[in-house]
Amino acid sequence: MVFWDLGSKKFAVGGAVPVWDNMIKQGLIKEPVFSFWLNRNADDEEGGEIVFGGMDPNHYKGKHTYVPVTQKGYWQFNMGDVIIGDKPTGCCSGGCAAIADSGTSLLAGPTPIITMINHAMGASGVVSQQCKAVVSQYGEVIINLLLSEVRPNKICSQIGLCAFDGTRGISMGIQRVVNKGNDKSSGILGDAMCSACEMAVVWMRSQLQQNQTQDRILDYANQLCERVPNPMGQSAVDCGSVLSMPKIAFSIGGKEFELAPEEYILKVGQGSAAQCISGFTALDMPPPRGPLWILGDIFMGRYHTVFDSGKLRVGFAEAA
Repeated sequence: MVFWDLGSKKFAVGGAVPVWDNMIKQGLIKEPVFSFWLNRNADDEEGGEIVFGGMDPNHYKGKHTYVPVTQKGYWQFNMGDVIIGDKPTGCCSGGCAAIADSGTSLLAGPTPIITMINHAMGASGVVSQQCKAVVSQYGEVIINLLLSEVRPNKICSQIGLCAFDGTRGISMGIQRVVNKGNDKSSGILGDAMCSACEMAVVWMRSQLQQNQTQDRILDYANQLCERVPNPMGQSAVDCGSVLSMPKIAFSIGGKEFELAPEEYILKVGQGSAAQCISGFTALDMPPPRGPLWILGDIFMGRYHTVFDSGKLRVGFAEAA
């Protein structure tokens, strides 16, 4: 299989002009648009189709919803909120950066939101003791600060679990305890507590927006602390529960793009030997590039995707 870089020439290796830019330069296409259709039917011989210079109307339904590109090289755009079942998480209500990428098999996003999604589908995870400690010791404080309308990204520094310059750092209280050991271990522990606090803030803010009580919020956060995605592996789910899992939707261009559980769960094997895994994986890309969502093949399999370099926009329509 051959993979072509269809991004900006600013990322070309050794100054080489990418295939797409060469096509445009040589006048080989009618319009500066290319589109993807990925066939999700494993029994078909045709795995999909990429069209250079337009799109195939046989492979989509209705009209495309377009959003402007915000970063040319990556075909990056602004995505709205993430909806689990029928409940908005509020995590991207102010907008989240996202890219559509056929080179990514799964659907990747920030750990706090992926944890919420995997918890809703009953996926396995790992227990974070730092997370449980944050919820136990600082949970009520975080809720009160959120109710006091303190900016969410300032809360963890305000309670001393993250550096005060807005970057991840060492808790002042923890630093005094662990500095008797080596500095490297203290930094790792401080980063873990900071990360745990940032996750807890996201979860609690989402629950407050759903008007949940304090007890419910703390219990929910504790449950999520036990299902943090394993960065070294994939999250397993019960194959027998797939049909009862919630739909997951992404708001793009004012429209909700849904994924049904049978579309975001990957089944490997047959019969009693079959295993099912979540199609969502955690990706924590630091600023200024991140946080970032990557809508990979799981999303593009459901939605026909158009990359319009002439009008600098990306479009999605239901695949046919």
